[in-house]
Amino acid sequence: MIVLGLTGSLGMGKSTAAAMLRRLGIPVHDADAAVHRLMGAEGAAVAVVARAFPAALAGGRIDRRRLGREVFAEPAALRRLEAILHPLVRAEERRFLAACRRRRVAVAVLDIPLLFETRGETRCDGVIVVTAPAWLQRQRVMRRPGMTAGRFGAILAKQMPDAEKRRRATWVVPTGLSRAATFRRLKRVVKVARERAD
Repeated sequence: MIVLGLTGSLGMGKSTAAAMLRRLGIPVHDADAAVHRLMGAEGAAVAVVARAFPAALAGGRIDRRRLGREVFAEPAALRRLEAILHPLVRAEERRFLAACRRRRVAVAVLDIPLLFETRGETRCDGVIVVTAPAWLQRQRVMRRPGMTAGRFGAILAKQMPDAEKRRRATWVVPTGLSRAATFRRLKRVVKVARERAD
C-alpha cells in the first residue's frame, strides 16, 4: 500500500483536495477531524485536556475557542497540548492504515496540516502539497469567521513557508487556477501512486 501525505498552508485548498481524493476513491485520514472527535463529547482526549486546561471544559467537551485563547500565544502551553493530542491522533492514524491494509487498499492519504513541521513525511511514501498565490490564500482565509489580519499572520508564522513545502513535495498541486485543473492534477497523482502500488 502506498501512503501519501497531503498538506499545505492555511487557505491553500487542502480540504477541497481531500474531498477530491475521496471522490477518486482514495481513503483519507483527516488529522484535524480526529482532533475534533477526540475533544468532542465523550472524546478520548476530553478528560486529559480538561486536567491540563480546566477553563476549556464546557458541557462534557473541550471548547476549542477557549482552549485556543489559553494556548495560542503561549508556546509552553501549546507544547503541553500537543504532547496530549499528537499520540492520540497517531493512534487513530495507525488504526486507519491497518483498516486500509485489511481492505487491500492500494493508496491511502494522511491529511495533516503540519505534516513537515511534525516530521510526518517520514511516515509517507510521497507528499502532495497544495498551493495557491499569496493574494488568493489571504482572500480565502480572511473570509473565515472570526479571522483577523493579526491572527492570520500569527498562524502563518507557526507554519513552514509555502516555498519550503513546495521544495520538499513529491507533487505540487496548484489550487488557484480552477477546481477542474486541481482535480486533473490530483487524478494524475493518484494514477502514478496506484501504478507504484501494483
